[in-house]
Amino acid sequence: MLQIKDTLRSTVRLSFDGRVEKVFHGSDAATRFANEVRILQHLERVACPFVPRLLEQDPERLRIVTSNCGSRVDHLDEERTKALFAELEPFGVRHDDPHMRNVTYRMRDGRFCLIDFELATLLPGFESSPNKP
Repeated sequence: MLQIKDTLRSTVRLSFDGRVEKVFHGSDAATRFANEVRILQHLERVACPFVPRLLEQDPERLRIVTSNCGSRVDHLDEERTKALFAELEPFGVRHDDPHMRNVTYRMRDGRFCLIDFELATLLPGFESSPNKP
């Protein structure tokens, strides 16, 4: 596995088959883990096409495995970054960490994608409404 990120909050590794493993640690790790799982499950239910899919979750190890949503983006103007994060809201999610470090580029279809939902908020009215975008 290739280590992509190792911070006080999480360690992220990319497997050779393209899956992404994230292990949460630090303050509020269990809460951040649970929130990311909940948000990713919601986004899959509403068929959001520009986020990773949750493939595995391990609450005991605070570990998730997701699909790969592309490569890191090094340059993106502020207007485009804001527009990308605004695209989430019709799917019922506000990212709450809207920075370029949470944007990837999926070459397969030329799509910018969003990652890292541990701080995201499920918007009112979407908690029990699985058919909206």
